[in-house]
Amino acid sequence: MSDTIQEGQVVSMEYSLQVDGKVVDSSDGDEPLEFLVGFDNIIEGLEDEMLSMKVGESKKVIVSPEDGYGEYDDEAFMDVPRSEFPADMPVKPGLEMEVTDEEGNPMYARIEAVKGDQITLNFNHPLAGKELHFSVKVLSIRDATEEELEHGHAHTNGGHHH
Repeated sequence: MSDTIQEGQVVSMEYSLQVDGKVVDSSDGDEPLEFLVGFDNIIEGLEDEMLSMKVGESKKVIVSPEDGYGEYDDEAFMDVPRSEFPADMPVKPGLEMEVTDEEGNPMYARIEAVKGDQITLNFNHPLAGKELHFSVKVLSIRDATEEELEHGHAHTNGGHHH
């Protein structure tokens, strides 16, 4: 058995993510992130880089937009009438929400602009078009249970981290 990370294993790691020189996400002061390798639990570009790592190893990984949250799409905007939003929802630019597409899949959106009764939604992920600078440290590697493999993600104590 090899010591390095392989598909079908659960990796526990500490990480921080910097974008444009600012930390936007980090496991610092929180539970380490656990993910199941080979099931798109984490960004592909990061997972690929971690496959050669061992327990205790740290690494800095730079993920390009196409391996991260995609390129920024100037077309990914939609005007929606105010009446489609719940009346008690405070609609203001910058508000983030989850909307469902025609197939019922959840999508990220945020309000870009409000003009009278027209609300412009931006479907670009906030990190679209950004280079992602990860700093990761592998804390442990274990084989996934059958249940985890069946569900396609790690089962951690205290709920799911996505």
